[in-house]
Order: sequence, then C-alpha cells, then structure tokens
Amino acid sequence: MASHLTDTTVLGNGVRMPWLGLGVWKVTEGQEVEHAVRTAIETGYRSIDTAAVYGNEEGVGRAIRDSGVSRDELFVTTKVWNADQGYDSTLAAYEQSLGKLGLEYVDLYLIHWPVKGKYKDTWKALEHLYEQGRVRAIGVSNFHVHHLDDLLQDAVVKPMVNQVEYHPRLSQRPLLAYCQKNGIQMEAWSPLMQGKELISHELLVGLGQKYGKSPAQIILRWDLQNGVVTIPKSVTPSRIRENADIFDFQLSAEDMSLIDGLNLDTRVGADPDNFNF
Repeated sequence: MASHLTDTTVLGNGVRMPWLGLGVWKVTEGQEVEHAVRTAIETGYRSIDTAAVYGNEEGVGRAIRDSGVSRDELFVTTKVWNADQGYDSTLAAYEQSLGKLGLEYVDLYLIHWPVKGKYKDTWKALEHLYEQGRVRAIGVSNFHVHHLDDLLQDAVVKPMVNQVEYHPRLSQRPLLAYCQKNGIQMEAWSPLMQGKELISHELLVGLGQKYGKSPAQIILRWDLQNGVVTIPKSVTPSRIRENADIFDFQLSAEDMSLIDGLNLDTRVGADPDNFNF
C-alpha cells in the first residue's frame, strides 16, 4: 500500500502512475494554475491532470517547464473533449493539446466522456497515438461498465485507466470490481465531492480526530486503500500540501467499511448515461 507521495501504481502496460496527483479542473488559466502546479511540484507531487476543455493547458505547461523537475519524472494527463471526438479530429486535438502544453508527449491521454457513436473511433485514434509512441498510456473517463464492455469488443489496446467521479457518496463498487478484474486502473475525480457535505460529516470528522488527520485526508486515504488513484483539486498551497500528507497512516479494515457505508450513489457531476455537452 502506498506509503510515500512518490509511490506509483503499475498500469496494464507497465507504465508507472503516481497514486496521488493534482487536478486542475476549474482552475483559471494564467497565474492561478501556474501557481497551483508549481506549489504541487515543489511539495513533491509528480502527477498533474488537465484537459483540453479546462482551458489551462498552457499554464500547466509553463509551470512544468519552470519547475526545474525533469520531464521524465512527471506524469501529465490531458483529455480529448467531446466536440473533438472522432478519428481525425482526435488526432488533431492531441496535437493542439501538445502544442499548448509545450511538451513532446503526454503520459496519459483520455477520452473525456463516452460520446455515443463516436467513442470507438476516438479510441482508434488513441490506439494510433499509443502505437506511434506519442503517448505513454491511454484510457477513458466517465465510462460505465457497459461503455467499457462495448469498447473492449473492438479495442486492440485495452484502456489502462478509467477516471470517474468517485467519493464515499458514490463508491461505484461494481465498476471498481470490473476495472480491477480487467486490469484497468480506476482514478477518482472529485474525490472530496467538491467540498460539499462530506467534509463536515460526523463520521469523517470523528475518524479525523481518531487518526489526527482532516476529514479530507481520511477520504483520500480511503481512495488509496481501495486501490483508486486520486487527483484532488486545490489552488490553496496549504490544502495542496495537506492533501499530500496521507502516506503516514493507514485506516483499519473496520473504519474502511464504515466509510463504505456512506455510499448513496449520489453524483455531483453528470451521469455518463445522460449528459448533453
């Protein structure tokens, strides 16, 4: 089990991916995103997760170049947006993202949402990029089990990652079991439920007191102990550091199951079966 900020999980193709990264959804392009990414890298984070639609790839790239950390020590994720899905348009979108990031390659390229009638052609484009050595790993985001089943029918390369909304109110047990059985690494976006009622929940507050940690740290540790990579988003330096301070304790099996009991199948984001963007 992960015991250090630089610890990694091994993806299906042997590539190592850090267990903890910084998410930059809704972080403004320019100084805000650059400062967040620089703070994270200085703290010891080695994984940064962005996306074309976030509009901040340029700032992420600048912060990476200014960090003084060599490129091969970092793990950079970006995603193809829905409007760009399809074979040729995905290849073009990848080049655009690379140009904005100012990088030679990305470590992980994801299909952002399962756009009906398009995600299979999009996947073929990702397979092409992967086979050309342009990207170190490929995967999907917001895919349910049935989307994965459908994709795997024609896929030559199996997705290495499925990044989904995941937190104690949406524990997605069947999806997690499916991913683990099929060698697909699950990754949590919105692990803290965007700071909604979870952080003040009495169970998590109580567990925080028991372990000498914040409720957020308890949740992030729960992610890791369930074998789920996590990318909490923050622009506050103290919070970025706090989110990384989860490797010096372990939740007991009993406390893990208490947190499991918080599941209500509640989403803060869209349902992958019913989105209109």
